[in-house]
Amino acid sequence: MITARKRFGQNFLRDERVIDRIVRSIAPKPGERLVEIGPGRGAMTFQLMRENPQLTAIEIDRDLVSLLREQGPQHGELTIIDADVLTVDFTSLRGAGERLRVVGNLPYNISTPVLFHLLDHQEAIGDMHFMLQREVVERMVAPPGDKIYGRLSVALQAQCEVKRLFKVAPGSFWPVPKVDSAIVKLTPRHNAERMRLAAPLDRILRAAFGQRRKTLSNALDGVASHDQLQAVGIAPSARAETISVERFLALAAVIDIEN
Repeated sequence: MITARKRFGQNFLRDERVIDRIVRSIAPKPGERLVEIGPGRGAMTFQLMRENPQLTAIEIDRDLVSLLREQGPQHGELTIIDADVLTVDFTSLRGAGERLRVVGNLPYNISTPVLFHLLDHQEAIGDMHFMLQREVVERMVAPPGDKIYGRLSVALQAQCEVKRLFKVAPGSFWPVPKVDSAIVKLTPRHNAERMRLAAPLDRILRAAFGQRRKTLSNALDGVASHDQLQAVGIAPSARAETISVERFLALAAVIDIEN
């Protein structure tokens, strides 16, 4: 009997209607390069393989790896990477082939690091569909001026089209979590200029949102000058949560050029 492990943040999806709705949202086609993060006991894995019998799964729990290796051949060609997803090189995984379609029920305790890791490999990825804690999805899609708009919102929206799809109730899982979940779709923009600005943008966002109560002139001291802020139309007295993604990108471009 496979039990959910707290240290891996495991909550297994068990509602067939929800699984079917997720698979229909992904709409996999034969020949596409599907990669699933955290397949668990294969509830979504094997449904996806009905549409595309070739799938790569990344799983860290060795008991689940054994289960998937035993059951996988019944459904098609299942390749299993027995590793922590944060150590997986998605660029190498793609190789010279078509871009990857990445899906998964991400462990809530590492969901943000996983999202940033995937951003580092966005050129290799066509799109991503994830189950996440609803609160995280709300942060991902939050607009400027929203109290939950932050580093994650800007970083993702700068590089991807982010679309909230639908909510999933706690009872759809075992064990039942204490929070609601939601499905989100991310489509990388593959914009060379934006990808080039990822490093200076991250420096800005870490400083700007690390001290939210401070004005940007104070929060970005040592990162961006008053002149640089004003050059892109940002008032030094403004606070980070009021600044649009485009303004942050413009500031990153100025810093990149002048540094």
